[in-house]
Amino acid sequence: MRALAQPRVVATQILSQLLKEKLPFYPARHPLLRTLVDNRDKGLASFLCYGVLRFYPRLQWLALQLLSKPLKSKDLDIWVLLLCGLYQLSECAAPAHVVVNETVATTQALQKPWASKLVNAILRNYLRQANDLQQKMNQDIQAKYAHPLWLIQRIQQTWPMESAFILAQNNQQAPMSLRVNLQQHSRAQYLALLEAAKLPAQIINSTTAGIQLGSAVDIDKLPGFYQGWVSVQDGAAQLATQALELAPGLTVLDACAAPGGKSCHILEQQPSVTLTCIDKDGKRLQDLTQSLQRLGLSAQVITADSAQPQIWAQGSYDRILLDAPCSATGVIRRHPDIKLLRTLTQLREIEHQQRTLLNALWPWLSNHGILLYTTCSILSQENEDCIAQFIAAHPDVRVEPINAQWGMALKYGRQILPGQEDMDGFYYAKLRKIAPLA
Repeated sequence: MRALAQPRVVATQILSQLLKEKLPFYPARHPLLRTLVDNRDKGLASFLCYGVLRFYPRLQWLALQLLSKPLKSKDLDIWVLLLCGLYQLSECAAPAHVVVNETVATTQALQKPWASKLVNAILRNYLRQANDLQQKMNQDIQAKYAHPLWLIQRIQQTWPMESAFILAQNNQQAPMSLRVNLQQHSRAQYLALLEAAKLPAQIINSTTAGIQLGSAVDIDKLPGFYQGWVSVQDGAAQLATQALELAPGLTVLDACAAPGGKSCHILEQQPSVTLTCIDKDGKRLQDLTQSLQRLGLSAQVITADSAQPQIWAQGSYDRILLDAPCSATGVIRRHPDIKLLRTLTQLREIEHQQRTLLNALWPWLSNHGILLYTTCSILSQENEDCIAQFIAAHPDVRVEPINAQWGMALKYGRQILPGQEDMDGFYYAKLRKIAPLA
C-alpha cells in the first residue's frame, strides 16, 4: 500500500511547500522528486504537481463545494492531497476506483489516518455529483477558466477577442521544442537522426532551426545532446536572433541573459560576434556557462545588475538584447505555478523594472544599433504600453517593423499569443537608435 502511495506523498509535499512558501516549481531540480527511484513514480509525482498547479482555481472551487468546513492550516497536506485526487477524477481518464483507493491510502503514508474517511467521502461525493458540479462550475469565472480573477480580467482587457483562446491554451501542456545547432547539423539532418531514434518530430515553420517533438522525452534520448548538436528551447524564444539582424564582428550585449538559451543561439547563428552576457543571478548564470561549454561556444559572462551598465559596460554595443523580467503570462502552459505566484502588486513592480532597464541600457547602444526588447508576457502594460512610454521620452528611438509571418503586428512591436503555431506567448519590439533632429 505504501509503495503505491509514495509518488502522491512526494507530490503532496512539493505542492504544500510551494503553497506555503510561494516557491516556483522546477521539477528537474527538485530534491524531493529525486527521492523517487522509479521513473514511473517520478513521472506520476510530476504529473500530479503540474496538474494541480494548472487547474488550481478550479480544483479549489470543487473542494470547497464538497467540504462541509475548511481544513485547518496544519492540514495543508490533506488539502493538497484532495486536490490531487480531484484533478485525476475531473481532468484525467484514470480509473476512478484506482484514484480513490490510492489517494485514500496516501493519508496513511502521510501519518494522518484520521483523514482516510474524509478523503474517501469527498472523492466519492465528487463522483456522484460530477455532472451537477460541472454545470454549477461554469457559473464561476475563476473555476470555469481555471485562472485567478485578476489575470482573467487583465487578459480580457488586453485581448477581448482572443481571451477565450488564450485562457484555454494556458490550460494545455506545452510541447517539447528543440533548437538545432546549425554549426553542427542542418535541421533536415537532425530530423533524420530523430527519425532513426524513433522520436517523431516536425519543423517549427516560423523558425530557422526549430523542431517540435511529438511527445516530451528525457534529454538523454536526444541524439547528440551532450555533444552540442541540439538544445531545448521553445520556438517563440528562437525568434530573437532573426530580429537582431546579426552580422560578423558585431558587439552584442545580452542583458538579463540567464539561463542562456538566447545567448547560445546568437553564437550558433553568428559565431564571430563579441558577446557579453549579464545577469544578476549568479546561480542561473551557471546554467548559461554550462550550456556554452556543452555547445563549444565562448562569451564574456558577468554577474551584475543590468540596470547599472556604468559599472560593467566596456564601450557601446551594436546590438542589445533585453529579455526583460516580466509576468511570464505567455508561458503559463509551461509554468502553471505562475497562476498562484503572480500578484497585481508584483506586476506593478515588474513594469517599473522594465522601464528602468530600458532607460539604463539605451545610452550604451551604438548609433544606428538595434535594441531588441522581448518579454514572455501577453499583457500590454509590459509590452506595447511600455515601449510607447519609452519612445515618447527618447527622440532618438525609431521602432522598426518586424517583417514576419508569425504572431501579429501591433503599432509597436509584434506579439505571439500562447498556442499560436503551438509556441509560447512572446512579445518583440525592435528599436533602432537614430540621430535626433537638431
